[in-house]
Amino acid sequence: MPPVRNQKFAKPKNVRGTIARLFKYLGRHKLALIFVVLGIVISSLVSLVNTYFVQSLIDDYISPALAAGADVQAFISKLLVAVSVMASFYIVGVLAAYLYSRLMVTISTSTLKRIRDDMFTHMQTLPISYFDTHTHGELMSRYTNDVDTLREVLSQSVPQLILSLINIVGAFTMMLVLSWALTLVIVGMLALMMFLIKFMTKRSGKNFRRQQKAIGEMNGYIEEMIDGQRVIKVFCHEPAIKGRFDEINETLRAASCSANTYANILMPIMGNISHIMFAIIAIVGSALSLTGLIPITIGELAAFLLLIRQLSNPITQVSQQTNAILSGLAGAERIFMLMDEKSEVDEGYVELVNARIDEAGNIVETDEKTDIWAWKHPHSADGTVTYTRLEGKVELENVVFGYVPEKTVLKNLSLYANPGQKIAFVGSTGAGKTTITSLINRFYEINDGKIRYDGINITKIKKADLRRSLGAVLQDTHLFTGTVRENVRYGRLEATDEEVEKACRIANADAFIRHLPDGYDTMLTSDGANLSQGQRQLLSIARAAVADPPVLVLDEATSSIDTRTEHLIEKGMDDLMQGRTVFVIAHRLSTVRNANAIMVLEKGEIIERGNHEQLIEQKGRYYNLYTGMFELS
Repeated sequence: MPPVRNQKFAKPKNVRGTIARLFKYLGRHKLALIFVVLGIVISSLVSLVNTYFVQSLIDDYISPALAAGADVQAFISKLLVAVSVMASFYIVGVLAAYLYSRLMVTISTSTLKRIRDDMFTHMQTLPISYFDTHTHGELMSRYTNDVDTLREVLSQSVPQLILSLINIVGAFTMMLVLSWALTLVIVGMLALMMFLIKFMTKRSGKNFRRQQKAIGEMNGYIEEMIDGQRVIKVFCHEPAIKGRFDEINETLRAASCSANTYANILMPIMGNISHIMFAIIAIVGSALSLTGLIPITIGELAAFLLLIRQLSNPITQVSQQTNAILSGLAGAERIFMLMDEKSEVDEGYVELVNARIDEAGNIVETDEKTDIWAWKHPHSADGTVTYTRLEGKVELENVVFGYVPEKTVLKNLSLYANPGQKIAFVGSTGAGKTTITSLINRFYEINDGKIRYDGINITKIKKADLRRSLGAVLQDTHLFTGTVRENVRYGRLEATDEEVEKACRIANADAFIRHLPDGYDTMLTSDGANLSQGQRQLLSIARAAVADPPVLVLDEATSSIDTRTEHLIEKGMDDLMQGRTVFVIAHRLSTVRNANAIMVLEKGEIIERGNHEQLIEQKGRYYNLYTGMFELS
């Protein structure tokens, strides 16, 4: 197997590009976004207008009412009208806030659905080598942690940032209108606030990225430990894995603590600075008003003091939302990194089609479903199309392959398998047995040499059509959440119930299935945890049987089955293998005695080949393995 490389989590490197790609997704909601912006603007303006209205209430209604000889009753009536107008403005503001919040939730959830769809769809196009070099936990963090962070950004941080910016601009403009002198005092305090915000944001952003990395590592570790619980308990390895978990958890705690320390102390610091600013403006404003140096009314001073709150709070909000947005953009960039991974290259043009034999004995394509399949091979040179019947002849000629350039796994390997032949591979672990079958499936591309299928170079065959003609039973079975019938039908989705049950009888799985609580309709969950390992393997064999492929790959297909069940399966598989090419990888040499040819591999080379009797007569490596003088490892 190829090595899994260590992954590095980097901070966002292309903020503009990431934002541009997000806007492409958001662009599908242009009308809704217009209403969102409109709602934010209305909500902000209502708040600012009502603050400015305070000046009118004090100067035009309350102060005159307190003057000597004033008609208090008349002023109270006018005051009630003014307050009612203010209340109506607040109601409009609340409705506007509800509108943009509700719309933004709809926009964000719809956008994230499309991102997840695109991410999952693209993931299906990635080559097997990508999954060999990326942990499951890392990939899962794209769908969970990164998407959730992006959801918070789209639904909360972005609207709040826009609202805060409008409030800052609006409040500062109104301050200039009320008193340019007091505004100059505010500017000095704002410079101090901006310096502190920049200082805090820089440090918290770095620690938030560390936190994201630690979360990804923890997700991967937890998933791995859940999958390996049986092995952990068998070897009493709980203390060791607990120690490793404590290390990862401590790394996450430290990163989270540092990130949230800067983020959490920012609000109290900004709040206290705003209190100081409030007190300074109250003193300076009162002095200016009392001395008459600059004319300012009590109402204007009161409105100005309220605007301080509406200016300082949004500034703090901007810093906090900027951190959240940067964290969300880091997650979005990781998502887009997955979506930008190169898809599996497929330059094949030979297709697998239904065919029939015409009166002249020629193979012709048909739209009807038949038992005959053929390779449709267009020739660009002369524009002709030829049809080659799918038989399952496989040839490897001087194949050289390595998962990484610096290490060759297969060295000038050549072999052939005619239709109906059973070819067995034996050898030590790492000799290259499974690699050969992976290359036939084109999970990886060979470095040199050729692989032909029915005389056609497999690089010319479309990968989907190539793999459709191959069936595989792997040592590590995987069952999906669903019924037994659905799991077997996974081999060929259009298979009828009768065909599914026939495949199960061939694999000798029918008997145990019918003893399950609901028979073929029994639900399987957690990778078939309610079945024994042998039963799961039987279903895997039945899945391959229902696919009815001309070529079968059996990679330790009976490794998890007892000897009695193994004999039953082999009897059923003999019927299935009639007229098919079969590649068998086995450690139990008793299972390969009837193979037409046995290939003994060592370090990526075939050191012996022949049938069982021939290899025994040679008294070489196979003879030593079979007689027990050496053991496979």
